[in-house]
Amino acid sequence: MRSASRLLTLLTLTLLATACRDEQAGPKPRAKALPPPAQARVLDAAPVDLTYRGGATFGGGAVRYLGTRVSPPVAAPGQPVKLEHYFQAVREVPRGWQFFVHVVDAASGQMMVNADHDFAGGSAPLGTWPVGKVVEDVHTVPMPPSPARVLLGFWKGDERLAVDEPQAHGGDNRMMGPQLGGGPPSLPEYTARRAAKAPVIDGELDDAVWKDAAPVVLRGSFDGREPSLRTEARLAYDDQHLYVAFDVEDPDVWGTLRERDARIYEQEVVEIFLDANADGRTYNELQVSPHNVNFDAYFPARRQGMDLSWDSGMKTAVKVRGTLDNPEDRDEGWRVEIRIPFERLAEVPSRPPKKGERWRFNLYRLEHVGRQQVEGQSFSPLFVGDFHALPRFGWLVFE
Repeated sequence: MRSASRLLTLLTLTLLATACRDEQAGPKPRAKALPPPAQARVLDAAPVDLTYRGGATFGGGAVRYLGTRVSPPVAAPGQPVKLEHYFQAVREVPRGWQFFVHVVDAASGQMMVNADHDFAGGSAPLGTWPVGKVVEDVHTVPMPPSPARVLLGFWKGDERLAVDEPQAHGGDNRMMGPQLGGGPPSLPEYTARRAAKAPVIDGELDDAVWKDAAPVVLRGSFDGREPSLRTEARLAYDDQHLYVAFDVEDPDVWGTLRERDARIYEQEVVEIFLDANADGRTYNELQVSPHNVNFDAYFPARRQGMDLSWDSGMKTAVKVRGTLDNPEDRDEGWRVEIRIPFERLAEVPSRPPKKGERWRFNLYRLEHVGRQQVEGQSFSPLFVGDFHALPRFGWLVFE
């Protein structure tokens, strides 16, 4: 079993998911339960001070979830949170069902803590509860680094005990429980200015448009912290194109992949994701490596139907300040310029974008520190290990 602080460290260092990498990759920590009681608590009623009140039922009305008491009500990341769940057997239910508790990111729904355990420490499995009475389960979970939702229920083999009320679950028979940590962090905005003159795409970043564009420094994608190496980005546009520039601090600039649409997201790369109509479904992913290798893909839905045949028509240039692929010397970094035609992007509301038009987007950098430890950076921190966390995309506003 891992302590809360150990879990938070592992979560922070987990490799961040990109185009084809499974966002659930990495350790699946289980919560550390309290010592099992000598006998499960059987009550006449649930406590009056429940933090979250339920009321929905499982199994055709056989089991009612009454709610959960959360303490402390607000916790810092990594702090142990005590969860006291209360259920009632309305009538006899079959035996053999086991208890599950999933703590998922409040914004994206990604699993953050798998807290499955034996109900009441194994002393009161489903099917042994006295009809009409209330039974209690107590355990602790570490507070994730971002707001989270508790989902719970019962499972047997590949089946989950059905949740009766459609509004009480997301179609997966995981009953909605309390939220931990309050509302999600606010989303940042970037205002792109109209370019009076298009930049020359040469990787130099010395054009007037970049001097006029507001710089933004990327933060740690998982927790919003200041990263170990600086990445500065700028955006601008004109009637035909969106322009993106990255200025990357990097003491060792490298890459082994040379073919278009290769898995450059497994090495060092800068990226932009664009959800032009802000529907949270259709989006484009564009990447550039230090060797100026391009990757572009269209997604009709989050992580579904990745289309590599889609061609963004982007033009890119990279300027390396140092020596590529030489770990023996110390480089300064690399700069990237990207020109993206509006006409190639998915679901663009208007071409050119109208003044005040708002798209959803995110900027990313993946840095392999010492070619071993992976550090993810983003414009809008995700608080989960998934670059495709669409609800955490920021806003791109056209001036």
